[in-house]
Amino acid sequence: MKQVDKAIELLKTMVEIPSPSFQEERVSCAVYNWIESYLKERNIEQKTALKKVNNNILLYAPFNREKSLMMCAHLDTVAPSANYTYQPYTLTVEGNKLIGLGTNDDGASVISMVMAFCNTVEKNESKVNLLLVLSTEEEKSGQNGMYSVISFLKEQNNQSTQQIPYPDFAIVGEPTSLKAAVAERGLIVLDGTALGKSCHAAQDCGTNAIYVALEDIEKIKNFKFDRTPSQVGEVHVAVTQINAGTAHNVVPDKCTFVVDIRPNELYDNQEIVDMLQKEVKSTLTPRTLYHKVSATPKDHILIKAVNKLGIESYISPTTSDWTRLSIPAIKIGPGESARSHKADEYIFKEEIEKGIETYISIIETINKLIG
Repeated sequence: MKQVDKAIELLKTMVEIPSPSFQEERVSCAVYNWIESYLKERNIEQKTALKKVNNNILLYAPFNREKSLMMCAHLDTVAPSANYTYQPYTLTVEGNKLIGLGTNDDGASVISMVMAFCNTVEKNESKVNLLLVLSTEEEKSGQNGMYSVISFLKEQNNQSTQQIPYPDFAIVGEPTSLKAAVAERGLIVLDGTALGKSCHAAQDCGTNAIYVALEDIEKIKNFKFDRTPSQVGEVHVAVTQINAGTAHNVVPDKCTFVVDIRPNELYDNQEIVDMLQKEVKSTLTPRTLYHKVSATPKDHILIKAVNKLGIESYISPTTSDWTRLSIPAIKIGPGESARSHKADEYIFKEEIEKGIETYISIIETINKLIG
């Protein structure tokens, strides 16, 4: 059986098990068992260590090298759209088109990385130790996903008898059309609350919370973040939701709104929140401050490998598990970002083939650059 056909076998296993964030136990067990069997099939189980941290799968290949490379992709999916015309939990094959929930985001990266990892171990040629992490809770930024993996690896790194060293750099698998994201914007979501004083709409009294919110929204819209230059561009701010009122004849005493902020590397997330809070009367509450900007130095070996292979690079506007890492990385994978989270999600067989080839080529090029 060809390597790509074996990869699609694993993809079928993944698609047929519902795995929305926080409900990945079944798919994690199934993928773990599949990988365990595949390692034996390729006669490389003795060269690797396979384990689980919560529902995250870790596959490690020690080559007794000084540096370690992490490859990571995620097992969880979003909930299926109501507009699906195919069965979301069935892998439907139409020619070279594979349709099903999670095929594009992030199944294609998962199966391509598994194949690339096993290919490298089988050849026994690597100038870096390899760690494959198949994470969970990525779509919801859950604490038992990549965060728990990082905690486990840091704890291992502090032990004299460590089994898996903390990685030095990473390849993050996401659908990027096999272009390499060399930086990734962070994300801050603010819940704004404007307060007023309720009264009858026919009376000239009270304080309309909607007007308070609108004034604050205008200030947020016009606020200037003027530090330059930035590798990822200007800080982008957009108010995306607003809600107020209980009846047509009651001046509302509360108005809530949501602010979506895409920071750059020139500002700390808390600093951005503090700067905006000083400008407005509303209370601005961040949902999390964990989603920080990620950017890899231009002279890093990952960037050199991408450039040597002629892979197009770009700045990603979306976040991923990269934001939970504190090491240099690139984000690259088969499939297209625009297909993610949409009905009738799909991937093409040739995209998977190219994904496997690309991951193998990056590892091989890193080996050559290390010398």
